[in-house]
Amino acid sequence: LQLCVHSTYLSSNTNSIIIMVRLTTAALTAIACLYQADAFHTSATFGHRTSLNAISSSPEPQPQHSLLQKAFSASVASMLLWNTCTLQDVNNNNLLNDRVVSAKEMASGSGSRVNKDADSLLRYGLPIKSKEVRALQATIENIKTDVASKRKAAALDGVKKSRQQIKSQGSKIAGVCRNPSDCTTILGQMELDLEPLDASLKAAQDYMQGSDQERGALDKAYNSQEALSKKLTVLEEYMVPAGYKTLVPEEYSDLPQLEGRATVEMVFNKLDGEQFDIEGKLYKEARMKMIIDGYTAPVTGGNFVELVEKGFYTKMPIQRSDGFVVQTGDPAGEADGYTGGKPSKAIGAGKHGERLIPTEIFLVGDKGPFYESTVEDEGRGGEASVLPFSSYGAMGWAREEYDVNSGSSQFFWLLFDSDLTPAGKNVLDGRYPCFGYVVEGADFLRDIKEGDIITSAKVISGGEKLKLPPSADPKLVEEETASS
Repeated sequence: LQLCVHSTYLSSNTNSIIIMVRLTTAALTAIACLYQADAFHTSATFGHRTSLNAISSSPEPQPQHSLLQKAFSASVASMLLWNTCTLQDVNNNNLLNDRVVSAKEMASGSGSRVNKDADSLLRYGLPIKSKEVRALQATIENIKTDVASKRKAAALDGVKKSRQQIKSQGSKIAGVCRNPSDCTTILGQMELDLEPLDASLKAAQDYMQGSDQERGALDKAYNSQEALSKKLTVLEEYMVPAGYKTLVPEEYSDLPQLEGRATVEMVFNKLDGEQFDIEGKLYKEARMKMIIDGYTAPVTGGNFVELVEKGFYTKMPIQRSDGFVVQTGDPAGEADGYTGGKPSKAIGAGKHGERLIPTEIFLVGDKGPFYESTVEDEGRGGEASVLPFSSYGAMGWAREEYDVNSGSSQFFWLLFDSDLTPAGKNVLDGRYPCFGYVVEGADFLRDIKEGDIITSAKVISGGEKLKLPPSADPKLVEEETASS
């Protein structure tokens, strides 16, 4: 570290100074990670009540000299790695662009570049193939980032580029839709939505920086961008091929499956009648909407939606809230999960008769999920998940740490924080199924505590996409009985 700092003073070259600062930062990061790596890794266990104590447990302390040796080695390695790419490519914009693209493809991204927008992640998770619409999506989503950062000129450039993309690529985009005329109409509406966005951004440029007028204009621009993004979502949903469903192995046909997406709404209350405090603003109840993705997690999503429809989560308390996750789904009694359904032949039942479901992982580039395994088991560690755990309120399916087929009804909301999650080291992606995101009301997770009650849980759209196995579908059972 002293050598890095000393070299900075000796150098008169600006790029060299930047390099030395980065090397020093890398060394400090390596030391910090060594002290916390094992504890961080053990915090990835999401299981039943019996294993919750292990989540916060710390490993045996190592001798100080061992840690220092490892820290020194890691620091040198970090500096060499940084040196390899930075000394030669400080001014190489093409390489920087490649890194940005790679970061978006990785499971967790890197630092501030990680995609934390639930709506964006859901759009990228749709099973569509159109480079044109993905390019339009990237442009529109970058406008949101620019508006939030007050980069008004960049946002205006994005508006101009979006307009050009709609005009030049609109026919190609519409051609991929199930009904091209519907998509042509939506694209026309999106082009109209660019007008108020453009006007608000130009108005913000005219106002004094930091003034109330500037803030008001930027708020209008942000709202216009949100309206534009919602139409973009509808457009991309129309591009999913008619009748599309993710293929699931036949051995899991006796489990519920979600063939598409559904929206679930949950309402929470505090037992003592207190209110939810979100940054000083009080609410009598917490209300959240979640998109459950059956394209990426048909078995996990189907299991969850069926339990919601059965009322399993209604009146259930929150059983864990530790700043890392909010978790529920453990019923009263000795069972750790749902016991009302018929167990799958492929997976079997839990020790107390719980209906179990397999771990379900869908990686980018695959044609469908793989089951009863993790990325490490498959030898594919570090590959990107279609739905990553990179958004605040990402929903994951809980299981015992060493049993990939132990999930039943417990799930968690991840309180994602990119500052606390090492870049590219998200220990959840590829190990636990992410089956949806909170798209409205995620801030309530900040004040949902153990003991708070889910007073209502219901499917408000997409319930018709739930496919039940013949033995559990009341309509099919009734038809079979009548036929007999």
